[in-house]
Amino acid sequence: MNKNQKSFDDKTHFWGKIWIWSAVVVVLCVPLSACLYYNAWPQGAAVLKGLLGVAPIYWTVGIIEIITYTPMLGTGGSYLAFVTGNLSALKAPCALTAMENAKVKPGSEEGEVISTIAIATSSIVTTVVIALGVILLAYLSPILDSAALKPAFDNILPALFGGLAVVYVSKNYKIAIAPLVFMVAIFLLVPSLASSVGILVPVGALISIGVARILYKKKMI
Repeated sequence: MNKNQKSFDDKTHFWGKIWIWSAVVVVLCVPLSACLYYNAWPQGAAVLKGLLGVAPIYWTVGIIEIITYTPMLGTGGSYLAFVTGNLSALKAPCALTAMENAKVKPGSEEGEVISTIAIATSSIVTTVVIALGVILLAYLSPILDSAALKPAFDNILPALFGGLAVVYVSKNYKIAIAPLVFMVAIFLLVPSLASSVGILVPVGALISIGVARILYKKKMI
């Protein structure tokens, strides 16, 4: 790695850390400001009870995302994805698709540049769309709340991840069959687990890795 690249990485880490912690402070300032203004503070037991229900899922997913997506997104892309919100799961395919189209490898210097540009563009578009949505919300509410569009909004995430799945499953369907069958079976047998998707993500990942290893040893992939 040349001196210029090292200098670029050092600057990326420097500014990335500043913006990451700035985002943390801004997020915490919202509830803190409300508590100070209304002089209403939550009880410690109530906070702990709420955290016990959601924190394990978010902590698990957060750790998995860092380990999984950082090597794919690169230094700049990782900071951009995590600073602009919990959208790294959607921005990783965007970055990978851009690198694939440019015929560069993830982790290379070229991949770093392509990934950063792709995620920056995605972040800008996302921010603009959200801003327009907030500004036009009053005008769009009657349309968005209409009964005709309700089925579409109920299926946004399945449609989004379904479209992404088609692209990646088609590349190597043999690895995808086992975790797909497992997840479908477990959700059909225990529907209540639908609220614990975050915990089952590492389970699906481990199944995929195990199946990939077996198929690789048997020279089937």
